[in-house]
Amino acid sequence: MRLYALAVYAFLYLPIGIIALFSFSAGRSASQMQGFSLQWYGRALNNPFVMEALWTSVRVAFLSALLATVVGTMAALALTGMRGRMRKVFDLLVQIAVMIPGIVIGIATLIALVSVFDLVNPWLEALTGWKLSLGTGSLIGAHGLFTMSLVVLLVRGRMETLDGALIEASGDLGATPMGTFWQVTFPQILPAILAGFLLAFTFSFDDFIIAFFVAGAKTTLPIYVFSSIRRGVTPEINAIGTMVMAASLLMLIVAQVLLRRSQAQARP
Repeated sequence: MRLYALAVYAFLYLPIGIIALFSFSAGRSASQMQGFSLQWYGRALNNPFVMEALWTSVRVAFLSALLATVVGTMAALALTGMRGRMRKVFDLLVQIAVMIPGIVIGIATLIALVSVFDLVNPWLEALTGWKLSLGTGSLIGAHGLFTMSLVVLLVRGRMETLDGALIEASGDLGATPMGTFWQVTFPQILPAILAGFLLAFTFSFDDFIIAFFVAGAKTTLPIYVFSSIRRGVTPEINAIGTMVMAASLLMLIVAQVLLRRSQAQARP
């Protein structure tokens, strides 16, 4: 059984380890270790196209995660107070949103945006001389919609474990509903909100499929890597992949720590 588990883990992580290993190669081959060097990390960080794509990815991931966190938290609070069949329907819709393949979300978002642009742009161009197009805004909107369901599920899970007696006591002591939220509810759900933000950031930063459909003329880091691979894999691509993997793992670890802290607070 242990050998089987080791084989499964090796199948999952060995290719990632090989990419990380070859990123330190001093040679130009992406599949052979020819000495040890950090030159490919330096080349990647000094490549203006890589840095521009990286900045686009970071900006889109941050703003889309912020959008998903604010709207997702508000949706989770609203769903917690809902009862009956409507709650089951909305719960099902949130869970379905998590399971929908990225390619479906990408195509659906592209068709929706193009339809809206065709409807609005003639009026907007006549009034302002400016028109809407695919780019950073469409990326933020699509990624915000894609990751919002994750935030809803995390915050909902934390809300379900809150001690209702604390909220009732706050009301009995004369606190307003808004005061109860900021002084009692918000501090307890904050770890789940931060974990949702970090997960949304990570999912948006790593996304290629949805960005491929709605990025327009913009190039995110995953799109740049895909375009570069079509011309051949180089150690520079290995270095970029290793840096992205390290950053993603760091954020996932922080999110996991925050979730465990939230679960620990929920225990009586």
